[in-house]
Amino acid sequence: MSIETVQQSGPVYMDAEAYEPPIYNDAFPPLQPASPTENCQAAMPTPGPSYSSMAVKSSTVTQVFHVPLEERKYKEMNQGFGETGSQSSNICQMIMNKTGASIEMSLAKDRSMTIVVTGKSDAVRKARRELISKLQTQASAQLSIPKDHHRYIIGRSGAKLKELELATATKINIPNSDENADYIKIVGTKEGIDKACHEIQLISDAQAKLAFEILQIPCHFHPFICGADNKNLKLMMEQTGAKINVPPPTIHKDEIAVSGEKDGVKAAVNQIKSIYEEKKRKTTTVSLEVRKSQHKYVIGPRGSTIQEILASTGVSVELPPSDDTSETITLRGEQDKLGPAITQVYAKANSVIIEEVYAPSWLHRFIIGRKGKNIREITQNLPKVHIEFQDGRDAIIVEGPPEEVEQARKALDDISKDLQLRFDFANVEISQKFHKHIIGKNGVNVNRIKNATGVSILIPSDEKPSNTIRIEGSPEGVQQAKKELLDMAHRMENEKSKDILIDHRYHRAIIGSKGENIKGVRDLFKDVQITFPNPNEKSDIVSLRGPKQDVEKCYKYLQQMVADHAAKNYRLDVPVYKKFHKNIIGKGGNTINKIKDVTGTKIEIPTENSDSDIIVVIGTKQNAEKAKEMILVIQKDLVNIVEEDVKIPSKYHQSLIGAKGRLVRQIMDDCGGVYIHFPNEGSGSDKVSIRGPKEEVEKAKDHLLELASDMEESSFTAEVQAKPEFHKFLIGRGGVNIRSVREETGARIAFPSPKDEDQQTIQLIGKKDAVKKAKEKLDMLIKDLENIVEGEIAVDPKYHRHFVARRGQILREIGDEYGNVQISFPRNGSKSDKVSIKGSKDCVEGAKMRIQNIVGELESQVTIECIIAQRYHRTVMGSKGSRVQAVTAKYEVGIKFPDRIQNPETNGSTTEEPQVNGDASSETSEEDKPKKSDIIFITGTKENCESAKDALLALVPIVEEVDVPYDYHRFIIGQKGSGVKRMMQQFDVNIAIPPANQQCNIVKLTGPPNNVQEAKQALIDRVKELDEEKEDRMLRNFEVTVNVDPKHHPKIIGRRGAVITKIRQDHDVNIQFPERDDTEQDCIKITGYESKANAAKDAILELVQELEDQVTIEVKIDHRIHSRLIGGRGRAIRKVMDDYKVDIRFPRNTDPDPDIVTVTGMEDDVYDCKDELQNREEEYLQDINDSEMMSQYTQAPSRKEKQHNKTEPPNAGYIVTGAPWNQAPPNTQDTEAFPSIGAASVPTPPRHAHWGPTKKH
Repeated sequence: MSIETVQQSGPVYMDAEAYEPPIYNDAFPPLQPASPTENCQAAMPTPGPSYSSMAVKSSTVTQVFHVPLEERKYKEMNQGFGETGSQSSNICQMIMNKTGASIEMSLAKDRSMTIVVTGKSDAVRKARRELISKLQTQASAQLSIPKDHHRYIIGRSGAKLKELELATATKINIPNSDENADYIKIVGTKEGIDKACHEIQLISDAQAKLAFEILQIPCHFHPFICGADNKNLKLMMEQTGAKINVPPPTIHKDEIAVSGEKDGVKAAVNQIKSIYEEKKRKTTTVSLEVRKSQHKYVIGPRGSTIQEILASTGVSVELPPSDDTSETITLRGEQDKLGPAITQVYAKANSVIIEEVYAPSWLHRFIIGRKGKNIREITQNLPKVHIEFQDGRDAIIVEGPPEEVEQARKALDDISKDLQLRFDFANVEISQKFHKHIIGKNGVNVNRIKNATGVSILIPSDEKPSNTIRIEGSPEGVQQAKKELLDMAHRMENEKSKDILIDHRYHRAIIGSKGENIKGVRDLFKDVQITFPNPNEKSDIVSLRGPKQDVEKCYKYLQQMVADHAAKNYRLDVPVYKKFHKNIIGKGGNTINKIKDVTGTKIEIPTENSDSDIIVVIGTKQNAEKAKEMILVIQKDLVNIVEEDVKIPSKYHQSLIGAKGRLVRQIMDDCGGVYIHFPNEGSGSDKVSIRGPKEEVEKAKDHLLELASDMEESSFTAEVQAKPEFHKFLIGRGGVNIRSVREETGARIAFPSPKDEDQQTIQLIGKKDAVKKAKEKLDMLIKDLENIVEGEIAVDPKYHRHFVARRGQILREIGDEYGNVQISFPRNGSKSDKVSIKGSKDCVEGAKMRIQNIVGELESQVTIECIIAQRYHRTVMGSKGSRVQAVTAKYEVGIKFPDRIQNPETNGSTTEEPQVNGDASSETSEEDKPKKSDIIFITGTKENCESAKDALLALVPIVEEVDVPYDYHRFIIGQKGSGVKRMMQQFDVNIAIPPANQQCNIVKLTGPPNNVQEAKQALIDRVKELDEEKEDRMLRNFEVTVNVDPKHHPKIIGRRGAVITKIRQDHDVNIQFPERDDTEQDCIKITGYESKANAAKDAILELVQELEDQVTIEVKIDHRIHSRLIGGRGRAIRKVMDDYKVDIRFPRNTDPDPDIVTVTGMEDDVYDCKDELQNREEEYLQDINDSEMMSQYTQAPSRKEKQHNKTEPPNAGYIVTGAPWNQAPPNTQDTEAFPSIGAASVPTPPRHAHWGPTKKH
């Protein structure tokens, strides 16, 4: 039922006999009761392919773990496991991208998930934790650990906690230090939680002051100590009050930790030892061989089966780890109880069997059926059976209880045999290049064959190179489809492809409107496929494909179409001065139309707003030339236009035109808009045409000849021959050598590109003298390069590292200094001391001497000690070592800082207490001997080491105090600390501002002495600025008041605050008007500088004086025409007020007389406005009277009577009957409508209807 809402602008009148209010239950029907949903059993999907896209790569660490079906977070029962788009696939892909580890998943027969993670150790641990948290259901547990033990669990910088989370694949939440809670929450899998609880408890117990004892009990006896479902362990802890931590079975640890009160620990230890001794004496073991695949049925969900056997027989079942290939199960218990336990183990192991059904792999999808229909029919009555199809295998795996497996096997075997009789397949070898044509556009070809033959055709994707097309279906359909495919392939082999070049501008015309033209061509050549490129590519290549003869005919046909189209659309540009365009058009377009008719061309003239003066003529070449002549004749008749040809060598044309024609356009603009035409590129013509007024043509001619002459002078060329291997030396690193020659001589030097055949010739271009000078310099450089020698020098291997450090910076400096010589040191690890130098003879000798000098300096180096307390080392180093790097670079020394020594009492943290005023010797050790951690070693020449030592000592931080008034602290800090951060970064110091609750004026600066002094001065300067700003604010807060009658306030404010805003801006003051609830409604406050506030006050008083000089009169205007006087959005009345400079106020709905209009302004303006309003009233009233008179002849008599005799009823809105609010209130005494709670009562007949809608039956 739909309800339509109709919006009306006025009241709605309904005749009583024509309208009946709807009933409430019809207008708002009650909702129908929801039908119970049927229980549908979800079909088990066939397992999808393995995660092939996540193949395992070579790595250093591989971890395998399993997630049982009941613990999987995403069961994905209706989707193939691992398929693209599945939740598991997306999560694995995200984790691989995040951690860099490789992940491979597979699904077992019981739908448990096996995950293999490969990669670097850290990446594997992180990926494993992410996988468990995302793919495995998460449990949570709380562990109570004393508050003072939490820091040992967290470790330094949280390292211990991170390590623990990674090792157990859990999330461990430890309360903050300020929280009054000692519970640690662990979220993860049950196994991970057990491991995490065990490790945390060990850490806590090791730190506890209570009794703590670790018992070495072989892990084989742990189940007897814990009991089934940990009942013995819980009972023991209740009795003794001690905490007993038994490691989970998966850890295989022999230790049991007991902590608590000493008596309780002692009692618990005695009980554990007693159980251990008793079981050690009484128990024996029995080994059983059970297939590895059956072990999981012995374990049961979450180990429940093992616990069940332990509870019923008292025998412990020990299974090898899942990654162990052993099939031996060990039973441990008393001799008389081992028999029943063996029976239970075999019963559980054999509760599920596995059978295989032969079925060719290509029939698997037919056996599965559409969307798994066939499999659902088999398994709907066999819920415990699991059917698995494996790619590439001609078998189906059936797993489940024996009796159900047999039923499923028989059903599958029947389907397989039936399909083998009815279905066949064939492989057809067709070149992959024909596959897309066999498929056809949107699959039209292959779908046609499928529908006609009823077969399935499998074509390999482009990503998989294969020529085999597989056909599956009935034998007859397979043979028919095979024949059709081979026929198509044969036809395509005889086809020919040919490309035709058609200017992309003509493509749309050839295709035609809605493809009409190209459709005609395709009808003529039905077997030819014509493919046009995408319009966005702007390609000229059109592809033709089809039988050879038809393709050739179509090719010639399209060539003729293009030639005809090009001949009819020859374009010719005619330059005509803009001012003459109107003469070319003629009156009413007569002139231009006459030219079009005579020549049969299309003429395009630029619009008036366009800057172009080119008229385009389109048609055949002969007709376009004729139209051009006619247009130029008109122009010549209007002005003295001449045309002159100038000969300029064609090689200079492109330079004269300039980039994108900028240069030639500038010449045309400078010469009065003349038109300059260069011949087409490649024509070889030297003729340049200039057209325009005679004087301007001469000017342009001289300009062009002058530019051509300059270019000719600068085009002298010469050649230099140099071997290609010399080119890089002539150019130099970063082009430094060749740039030097260019700047010195002014000549351009062009080296051959890799594509040039002649690789030895270097071209020189420029003025004759410059080219000659550049040639001489290059010849000298080449001569030096030809004198290349190779020498050797012996350098002790211990100094090799110094030369190659910092990416070979020293070698680069030597090479730059000595003619780019090549210096080669022996490979790292080699014991050779031979260093080879290759270059010109003089440069090689110079480089040798330089290397020997450096070696001499290294041999003369010393190492001195600089003692600075370790707590200052970080400050001395600076951010990312910037300060110490500057010292090493400046003094050419090596500086080595000692390793940091952690303070165990502070958990490795160090506190920096800067020395006061550089007092480096204020602290000494008890033995008056420097600590090893305080000694910095400086290596270099003695003088440089001493200078570097002084520089380091100057970087030791000091503390300075600056007195900054507390009120200024917020300005120093800035918004979100931006101010103080900027100052700290600028001066490289630390600025400590006291907390607000202390209201202290002292600001502390910490850092190197020079930086501290600069920052201190900056703070003092900032305080001075704030003092000046404070004084300025006091001056700006001068306040003056002015009393103005509230009736003048709107006029002073102005429309949208225009008047008062102008006063504020002119005098730079703040003006505040009284609020509605203020007692002094006539008081206006002005705040600002004293002089400006008084000036603003005078301006307001002057405005008030003008307002008081105004008069106000009342004009009686018929209220029916008020809306016409006001006009749309008040435009009409606003124009009247602007014309007469008055203010007009119309009455409100609450005013007693709706016809009174108030006019305010200067006396003469008010009365002139009054006359205007009354004149308009008379005019508008006449229109109203005329319309009322005409309405008497346009309305029906019945409507007239109703309008005279009947008053308009009020709008009652939407009316319904039988609504709940129209009924009587409910009877609360009615026990049927309001039954009592907890006691039966006899229902009494209701006296009134129930509250709410009546129920429908």
